[in-house]
Formats: sequence, C-alpha cells, structure tokens
Amino acid sequence: MAIETGLSGRVAVVTGAAAGIGRATALRFAKEGAFVAAWDRDARDAEVLVAALRAAGGDGLFAQVDVSDAAAVEAATASLVAAKGRIDVLVNNAGIVRDAQLVKWKEGAVLATMSDAQFDAVISVNLRGVFLATRAVAPQMIKQGAGVILQASSVVGLYGNFGQTNYAATKAGVIAMTQTWARELGKYGIRVNAVAPGFIATEILAAMPQKVVDGMVAHTPVGRIGTPDDIANAYVFLASDAASFIHGTVLSVDGGLVPGT
Repeated sequence: MAIETGLSGRVAVVTGAAAGIGRATALRFAKEGAFVAAWDRDARDAEVLVAALRAAGGDGLFAQVDVSDAAAVEAATASLVAAKGRIDVLVNNAGIVRDAQLVKWKEGAVLATMSDAQFDAVISVNLRGVFLATRAVAPQMIKQGAGVILQASSVVGLYGNFGQTNYAATKAGVIAMTQTWARELGKYGIRVNAVAPGFIATEILAAMPQKVVDGMVAHTPVGRIGTPDDIANAYVFLASDAASFIHGTVLSVDGGLVPGT
C-alpha cells in the first residue's frame, strides 16, 4: 500500500540543493507535487534544476543563498513567503567538509594540525547555517500553526570519525539543536527531526580511494553504500502526514552501520 504523504501543494525549502543529497531531496519532494525552493550558493545549474523539478511533477525556484549569511537567509525567506504565502517544510541539508587530524604527529614532532580556518568554515555552514535557516523560517511556521523542520546530521555525529573533529562536532550539534527545538516548537504544531546518513555515494565519496570505500562497505551490514535517494526518501517520509507523531528523533539511514568493526 502506497503511503499518502500529503505533500502535494506544500512549500518546501531544501538547502544545499544543487547537488548530491540536496538535489535528490528537492526532486523527491517535487515528485510528491510540492513546490520546492532550492537554495544553494552554487548557481551554475540553477535553470537545469528548476526544469528538473517541474519534470518530476512539482514546481519550484532556485535562490542563490549562502546559509552562513544571516542577511541572505532572511531575504530568501521573506521572498519565498511573499511569493507563496507559507513555508511548510525546511530541510537543512547544506554542509561542507574540511577534513584534517586534530594533531598529525610523526617522528616525535607535530607534522600538521587542523587549522582555525578549517574548523571555522565547517562550523559556519554546518551548524550556524542550520541555526540561521531555522531561525528565519520558524516564525512563519508558528504563524501557520504547522510545519516540519528536518536536519542533516550524520553517523559521525553519533560515533565520531577519524580526521573529522569539525564535521563530527557540527553533526552532534545538529542533533542537540533538533532535540531542543522539538521541545520549543512542538506546541506550535511544528515537528523537528534529524536524519543521520551513513556512507552515501556523493561527490565526496567518489574522491576517496577505492580501498577506503571498500572498508566502508565492509562496515555496513547490508553490503552497499547508500544513495542520495535513500536519504531523500527518509526526508519525504519524515515530512509526510504518515510521520505526524514522529518528533524530536534522529533517524539513522546507514544500512546498519557498525562502527569500529
């Protein structure tokens, strides 16, 4: 039996929508008949993405937005509300990586460290960006008396990961914000949840050595790397009417990942 998502005609914002999981999520919402506001700082294929949203069965627009820029986020939110009158779903998907060991030690000396710039860049997008987008959109959802806010966490936010002090910290922080906002916003009819992807076939993964990817598969009981559509499907479910009693949770979509084995 097909799940009735109830997303047809609803207005959804997807950040980091130009590629990877964000693009798959935007298209998946469009397939359900939603109007999708695709936000990304990379505008190179904006027209192609909007055409794809329409071809998928929905409609949408593209806005060039850096989620770490408060003024840009506020302006994009105000523009969307002026055009559509409401925002029903926010998917805080935008994220970056700047990997490095905290301290790389070799032959009795410090060879390298994670720089301030590497740390700050990831915090700015992955954590501050989630805060800014949610702060901008939440008042409109409160006025409506309804809304869904979804965050991109990660399994590394639950378990940590070598060389990802900055990234893991942001993804753990996203979980904390999700659970805090669930307490604060639930009384206004706003549901807040997070998705924690495992190893997903994105451009980041494609750049990794094959032996590293093979190791990831070996740690994943279902025996494969996830796809962007696996995560997009989870977002659509959590945004749907079928998930109306799911609130303040973190849904791991990781193929049964077993860390440290």
